[in-house]
Amino acid sequence: MSMTPGLIWLIAALLLGGAELIVPGVFLVFLAFAAAVVGVFLLLFPDLPLWGQFLGFTAWSVIAVLVGRRWYVDNPVATSDPLLNDRVARLLGEVVTVTQAIDGGRGRVRVGDSEWIAVGADAPAGARVRVTGVRDTALVVETMITPELER
Repeated sequence: MSMTPGLIWLIAALLLGGAELIVPGVFLVFLAFAAAVVGVFLLLFPDLPLWGQFLGFTAWSVIAVLVGRRWYVDNPVATSDPLLNDRVARLLGEVVTVTQAIDGGRGRVRVGDSEWIAVGADAPAGARVRVTGVRDTALVVETMITPELER
């Protein structure tokens, strides 16, 4: 049995699908779909030139990714921890310690075992502040009112 271009594309589709199973990332499956479409098309129309094959693969890849992305937006996967991969969202409301005084609106805070740039009202090193948001790559913090500060 000779290896026609259509069979090569179908084998590529199987390899991409297998790679998706081994290293799941929900992306290679779309490329596998595109390769399969090109492979079936080539079995029906074997005279398609190489540039046409790659053009078809590119077009079907884009279509598959856009349709897949839309499907995932419309049908989100239910999870017990929706913020699992959104580290900043997990930090909202957390109380953190200022490690480098927030002076002129910028400083550093300790979050777990790492330090983040912080923006907000001036606060001395050692002060406790609450994370209220994120701006660019910096945490937006607000000073907490504590009984010692009210006196």
